Amino acid sequence: MPASKTPDPNAPADTSGHRPMRTFGRIKSRPIKPLQAALFDTLMPSIAVPDPRAGPIDPAALMPGARAVWLEIGFGGGEHLAGQAARNPEALLIGCEPFLNGVASALRHVDEGGLKNVRLYADDARAVVEALPEAALDRVMILFPDPWHKVRHNKRRLVQDDFVAALVRVLKPGGRLRFVTDWKDYAEWALERFQRNPQLLWLAESAEDWTTAPADHLVTRYEEKKLGDTAPLFLEFERTA
Repeated sequence: MPASKTPDPNAPADTSGHRPMRTFGRIKSRPIKPLQAALFDTLMPSIAVPDPRAGPIDPAALMPGARAVWLEIGFGGGEHLAGQAARNPEALLIGCEPFLNGVASALRHVDEGGLKNVRLYADDARAVVEALPEAALDRVMILFPDPWHKVRHNKRRLVQDDFVAALVRVLKPGGRLRFVTDWKDYAEWALERFQRNPQLLWLAESAEDWTTAPADHLVTRYEEKKLGDTAPLFLEFERTA
């Protein structure tokens, strides 16, 4: 069986006008398995998020009747995204990931789980966030983003003041934002920028609140590899009115 072609996530031409910013690593690291590659043709068209460069995105059109809308930014292999979708079938889960091997893995999870409440975007999440209406999301999840260790690369980190403001715009009052990392420096960096936004309330009341996984957290194979310099740190925020 010949491998199916994978889509070009950068077409059509970007007309959004925002400054290009590299916040992720490789787009593809190894050949995608034929069965997973085929899902780009058979499954992806029916669950793909519309191209945000073509106009605003209406979550209600993606899954009519959804009781909540969640966004996972950088879903890796899709284990967490699929697991949360299975646990919360009444919620629409939008996942954004520029790494095509990860998208292929997520497609497999969606297919094998028969999940009807997942929509995928194979590119930079910032474009989707910009295309969403205000107060569209009940939850945003950013789990183990690339830490970009070198100081000269810190500007490539996903969590920047302007992106935090963009996330606040699309979060509903009372909506939750969860950031998880296993790198101390990135946790400190992110916390500083999240707390600079007056519409985000950090929910921690003690050290245990950021060192203990929330009850609904799902551990993935990536987390089990323990690639960071600390145990996972969980930062949970609420969008104030």
